[in-house]
Amino acid sequence: MNYTIHQLLLFKTVAETLSITKAAERLFLTQPAVSLQLKKFQDQFDQPLTEVVGRQLYLTPFGKEVAQVANNVLMEVEELEVRKRRKTGSLVGTIRVSVVSTGKYIMPYLLSDFINQYPEVGLQLDATNKGAVIESLEKNEVDFSLVSILPSHLQIEKEPLLPNKLYLVGRSDSHLRNKMNDKKVFNTIPLIFREEGSGTRQTMESYLKKNELHIHPKLELSSNEAIKQAIIAGLGYSVLPIIGIKNELQRNELTIIPVRGFPLVSTWHMIWLKNKKFGPAAAAFLKHIQTNKSTIIDHYFNWYKEREQKGSH
Repeated sequence: MNYTIHQLLLFKTVAETLSITKAAERLFLTQPAVSLQLKKFQDQFDQPLTEVVGRQLYLTPFGKEVAQVANNVLMEVEELEVRKRRKTGSLVGTIRVSVVSTGKYIMPYLLSDFINQYPEVGLQLDATNKGAVIESLEKNEVDFSLVSILPSHLQIEKEPLLPNKLYLVGRSDSHLRNKMNDKKVFNTIPLIFREEGSGTRQTMESYLKKNELHIHPKLELSSNEAIKQAIIAGLGYSVLPIIGIKNELQRNELTIIPVRGFPLVSTWHMIWLKNKKFGPAAAAFLKHIQTNKSTIIDHYFNWYKEREQKGSH
């Protein structure tokens, strides 16, 4: 038995990507190097670990078993490394965070001072839609999630952060920008929606239903960035979180359309599973947020608070 940690990591990566090319990219190796090491690893078993059907790589049933063992061994190795470094007084480990897509305008600022203070702490940050974020939390794949709509089916702990304010947004030359509009304005404009599973879409649809506005999407896009470009191009209007349109407002590319009853308000929360057992890095990060969140918000989001005080105009 001559397995190396490098071979276990390589096979784990191949198992996750099901691609020599993608594994090579992730490991910063060449494809021939990955293929050679995979062959050396395979040669130590009398059963195949992988098979190619068509042009797609798959794990055999035995290969799946080996991949799981490799993952367990690597987790133990990581824990050993953490324990070794802990003896020197260094804070080490990895913080795993998932955020809804708009959360990418917030979470990096919550993390930056902490990560700079503890350079040996690793970070895995995934920005995706609300459904995928909650799924990652439910499966205990992450330490923390950042959401604006709390999951009702999970037992969680939470740390409130910023208010999340959503406005009707149009192009800067919109004829609707200089007057107060009532809810009927939604019947007169082409409305762009986020994709199903988005928290922004959920808030938007809740408002439309509550106000008995039966509107079908003019266009459906999978990110706020795509929606912003569509609005700038003149394809319609959308309801967007103000936290994500700072630059476009400053460049006078987008404008907030005044509507009675707006903004729609929720709260950004950092959440985690109740009774979650944190590693040292995650526990230290939570303490950092609880202690310093007001200072962080004042420093990085002062523009946001100032605009709130001015109202929607």
